Amino acid sequence: MSVQSWTYIMVGLSFALYIGIAIWARASSRADFYVAGKGIPPLLNGMATAADWMSAASFISMAGLISFMGRDGSVYLMGWTGGYVLLALLLAPYLRKFGKFTVPDFVGDRYYSQTARFVAIICAIFISFTYVAGQMRGVGIVFSRFLNVDITLGVLIGMGIVFFYAVLGGMKGITYTQIAQYCVLIFAYLVPAIFISLLMTGHIIPQIGFGGTMADGSGIYLLDRLNGLSQELGFNTYTDGSKSTIDMFFITAALMVGTAGLPHVIVRFYTVKKVAAARSSAGWALLFIALLYTTAPALAAFARTNLLTTISNIEYSAAPEWFKNWEKTGLIKFEDLNGDGQIQYRGPKSEIKNELTIDRDIMVLANPEIAKLPNWVVGLVAAGGLAAALSTAAGLLLVISTSIAHDLLKKELMPDIGAKQELMAARIAAGGAVLIAGYFGLHPPGFVAQVVAFAFGLAAASFFPAIVMGIFSTRMNRQGAISGMVVGIVFTAAYIIYFKFIHPELNSAEHWWFGISPEGIGALGMLLNFAIANAVSRVTPPPPDEIRALVERIRVPLEN
Repeated sequence: MSVQSWTYIMVGLSFALYIGIAIWARASSRADFYVAGKGIPPLLNGMATAADWMSAASFISMAGLISFMGRDGSVYLMGWTGGYVLLALLLAPYLRKFGKFTVPDFVGDRYYSQTARFVAIICAIFISFTYVAGQMRGVGIVFSRFLNVDITLGVLIGMGIVFFYAVLGGMKGITYTQIAQYCVLIFAYLVPAIFISLLMTGHIIPQIGFGGTMADGSGIYLLDRLNGLSQELGFNTYTDGSKSTIDMFFITAALMVGTAGLPHVIVRFYTVKKVAAARSSAGWALLFIALLYTTAPALAAFARTNLLTTISNIEYSAAPEWFKNWEKTGLIKFEDLNGDGQIQYRGPKSEIKNELTIDRDIMVLANPEIAKLPNWVVGLVAAGGLAAALSTAAGLLLVISTSIAHDLLKKELMPDIGAKQELMAARIAAGGAVLIAGYFGLHPPGFVAQVVAFAFGLAAASFFPAIVMGIFSTRMNRQGAISGMVVGIVFTAAYIIYFKFIHPELNSAEHWWFGISPEGIGALGMLLNFAIANAVSRVTPPPPDEIRALVERIRVPLEN
């Protein structure tokens, strides 16, 4: 069967599974909609957390980033993995002990302030919409290539699927759907990696193949071959980087603490019965995440090697079928500058002009076709990419809907609203969020992982300090927390908007503050948040005694 036929089968079956699960696990109460009734077993919650956390950026874009950036791309690998460990060890048990539905709920009660709650709501919605833009773009990319539909139609189809199980099922439906989506995405990621590792290095385990020699009998290590190809074509050596050490550090830090402040990941730890179950599910999630994240560097190297050896210096008329297919999507563009009919793919160090533009988001999706794997593997990867994007999109949309219905309406504007009315408001908010998310998917402010990196930076600069100080500081008061969050997110958002949208021509190391790129500025925003919050708290009245006692109880995560 053709690639398109296999894709229709794989995607159709996976969508039918998701819809079926959503109907079976539909929410019937407020607790079901917000936290799945707090009845998800740790193992299953670990799978759902892994799917929620491993978005389109992890599945589609991370290996693509590493394949183009080489060593510099490792910041995404280190930041996101380290961030999850930070979240699991430092925050999850204490937040579960607190027992609230949402992060704004924690902030509002811990800082005894409706203003603090409102600022947290704005931060949660802003971060979630920034993040969800990357997911919807990933959906559009998969649909446009593999189902031969326009990106606009692809995004609309994805919106319809997410709308169905997010609005109908709430957290309960999303959780069980994400369990299925994890199984789909991890299988879709590992199968082609194993295939290609066997073909290129003779090793069935991609992580071993990554450090192994080529299977052609030359005795050359894979990375040495890739370094040689990169240098010949004028690119930076793959295992060396071009980013400064300070920028590498700040991007990694922003991604790490941003992960620990992401509201859609934190809420997953409320869906289990006990604090011990929260710890256990965090451990399971780390194992499930590691399966993909330890494979990503190997997949990136395989994809880059195959790309450089397949399309450089060949006649355009003789370009492989996969190249022509992706060219139709506009994600690969060839411009014959010298009129010789050859594809000249060159880096900045080459004297020959580059004629080829490749969107890095296609690397994982195109990799099976480049390596000439069976058509069913190509269809499987398409289904996996959609699973990764839709699982995270659903979690983010739930954060938006609960922030509006529970934190804004129930806690601030309409405190007398009944449970049924609150549940209806949450569903309406989720529907509205789907529409806005679709718009951002059609008009994204960057490639998938870049957009997600901005979301992590915003989370780092706003939520993370407020949560950490709320758990570990009995002196931190509402004035300090509010001041820190406002300064952190405003500074970070302004920096990103200035260099990315107002003056993109200035977006280079010589113009950045201290050499820190917009992707890493969230770490500096976090430091400002901590500094401002502590300074303000020292010159304003301390928290009430009952809040101090509450903090003491949170810091001992006993069973509840």
